[in-house]
Amino acid sequence: MIGPSGSVHVMVATKPVDFRKGADGLAALVRDTMAADPFSGTVYVFRAKRTDRVKLVFWDGTGVVLVAKRLEDGEFRWPKAQDGVIHLSAAELSALLEGLDWRRVHAPRSTSAPVEPS
Repeated sequence: MIGPSGSVHVMVATKPVDFRKGADGLAALVRDTMAADPFSGTVYVFRAKRTDRVKLVFWDGTGVVLVAKRLEDGEFRWPKAQDGVIHLSAAELSALLEGLDWRRVHAPRSTSAPVEPS
């Protein structure tokens, strides 16, 4: 899948939204309900009432990008539906978009490099 990687910022709206909205409508939700800038480069993730649908909206430097995905089998793992926003890492977002449980993705453990070769 083509998508964000590295240190991208990801914000997930935890309350389901009207999935008839397109890029402009979702960008307005980012501005009005999430109190964020839809043109910042952050990836904003929205869920439908049906748990098998997701939409992402973000600014790529040249325009607003809208990505929609519907799982044919299974459902996305969503946090409890409530007002608010949660932040995900790029790895957690990738897991979410694959239909995996993104809560099981952990930050890599830091290890120190050896001082001398063995």
